Amino acid sequence: MGEFLRRNLGLAQLPRVAKSLLGAPGAWCAFARRRADLARQRRRIAVNFREIDAAGWTALRAALRGYFSEAYLRTEAGRRDADEVHLRGRLEADRRNVVPWLDAARSLAGARILEIGCGTGSSTAALAEQGARVIGVDIDARALEVAQLRCELHGARAELAQLNANEAADRYRNEPFDFIIFYASLEHMVHEERVSAIGKTWEMLPEGALWCVVECPNRLWYYDSHTSWLPFYLWLPDDLGFAYSRFSPRENFSDRYREATPAARLEWARRGRGVSYHELELAMGPAAALDVVSSLGAYRADRHAPGSIEKRYARLLAEICPGLHAGFFEPYLNLIIRKATPSGNAARRHAVLG
Repeated sequence: MGEFLRRNLGLAQLPRVAKSLLGAPGAWCAFARRRADLARQRRRIAVNFREIDAAGWTALRAALRGYFSEAYLRTEAGRRDADEVHLRGRLEADRRNVVPWLDAARSLAGARILEIGCGTGSSTAALAEQGARVIGVDIDARALEVAQLRCELHGARAELAQLNANEAADRYRNEPFDFIIFYASLEHMVHEERVSAIGKTWEMLPEGALWCVVECPNRLWYYDSHTSWLPFYLWLPDDLGFAYSRFSPRENFSDRYREATPAARLEWARRGRGVSYHELELAMGPAAALDVVSSLGAYRADRHAPGSIEKRYARLLAEICPGLHAGFFEPYLNLIIRKATPSGNAARRHAVLG
């Protein structure tokens, strides 16, 4: 059975989860069905993958090496980003995890998508090759040049624009999007930008459409695997976080922020600070009343190994904040939230408030 699971359900953590699942037949059956559904979804999605040839990969690698700074490329992390992560890694991860998850919530074929934070275009190409009509925006013109090349190489059509989130919300406020996706972007905004962007994009969504956040580090989590690679770092107030950055084990971060000039503090903040349900409540209303369709962890059915510190910590957060969706207690926020009708919002708010 173990080998069948590894081959057909893609279960990398089988040894860590088998004991608890085998002891709970009902949980085991639900788990197996969910993993089988995910495997079928991945196979269906794979039919639309558009590959590029060796010359295309060479051109894309050269573009990425032109995008990253020479100083960064001298580091191990920089070389890995240019030659692995941003070249193929992100695209493969999006195809394997994010795209099937989004497509399960609503078909991507023909869907109108505003992607905020398209970066070098891995997610944009992965969405567009499924037949979605994507508008991708980013503040980095050089990243958009790479994204344009990537989409052309994959034969994926997308509209790209150099805009920040609030500018995009203003420009496209009358567009009837099916999805608005903040892709690894909310954490790079300062507080005022973030709350404004969430509020504007939520307001512009038509009823029944989906507001999504992907790969956003959760401020409530105990370890910062995004920016500093330190425990409790996302909990620190900005002044202390800036000063404490020198203790990070991460290259090009621990030695970068010594003088607290306004420019240095802004750059530090944009490297990535955590986000939590609190910003969503400020911009959207009570988090418990939001129509959370899905979280990526729940969809993949492999959030944490039973008995692990991650599992126990997530459970503790859920006990402290009962009534919130479990996706608010994951290391990263990966959430799909449906814009409900006014009557639906009122009903959920009534249920929350009693």
